[in-house]
Parts: sequence; C-alpha cells; structure tokens
Amino acid sequence: MPLSEHEQRLFEQIERSLAEDPKFASAVRASDPRFHTRRRLLVAAGVIIAGLALLVYGAVIKTPPLAVAGFVVMLASAAYAVQSHRRAQSPDLHVVGGTTSRRRTRGRSGRRPSFIDRMEDRWRQRPEGHR
Repeated sequence: MPLSEHEQRLFEQIERSLAEDPKFASAVRASDPRFHTRRRLLVAAGVIIAGLALLVYGAVIKTPPLAVAGFVVMLASAAYAVQSHRRAQSPDLHVVGGTTSRRRTRGRSGRRPSFIDRMEDRWRQRPEGHR
C-alpha cells in the first residue's frame, strides 16, 4: 500500500533527522547485514590473496606441502565468500524493506523453481501502484 503525500513528507522528515544523528547512523550501519556481508567478502578476498602468495612461495622454494596449504587456504576462503554471498541473497527481516515472501518453498522433489515460476512470483509481488 503506497504512502499518502503527508505520510511521505513525515517519513522524509524523520529520515533527515535520523541521518543527522551520527551515533544512530553508526548503530544502524553496524547492525546492517549488508555491511557484514561486504566485510566478510573483503576478508575472504584478502585471505585468497594470502593463500595465492603462500602457494607461489611454496612453489618457488620447492616445498609442495606449503604450496598445497596455500591452495587449501584459497579454496576454503573462496567457499566462505560464496557462502556469505548466498546468505546475503536470501531475504532477511533485519534489512529495512526486506521481505520474507520472496523465497519459494521447494516442492517434494526438492528442485529449484523454474525461471517461469520465479517470474510469476515477481509479477505477483510487484508494488500495487504499478498494476
């Protein structure tokens, strides 16, 4: 349901007053899941680079266990990054404006919904003002 003009003005006024409060802004930023996801992805990228350096160093000094350890570090960090990214893609009530109805329950077969099913879901969930 769209907001009336008066409600939109009030909402914008509240938004401006909250944006001026740095303590509130930092508290909201700290609890934002997107902030944590971004940080996890940056940490994973740094660890992947460290693993690559370990792999190259192990290859240069001809120490296969060190090179293998570097590869394992890179692989684990990449898996962590993918998991963090997938978790960020799922709807979450903690995100302002997030929804919980976006994800579809899987059928008995456990298969993912088809492209057409996802498009139908998006069509049904579009805002009321665009109909």
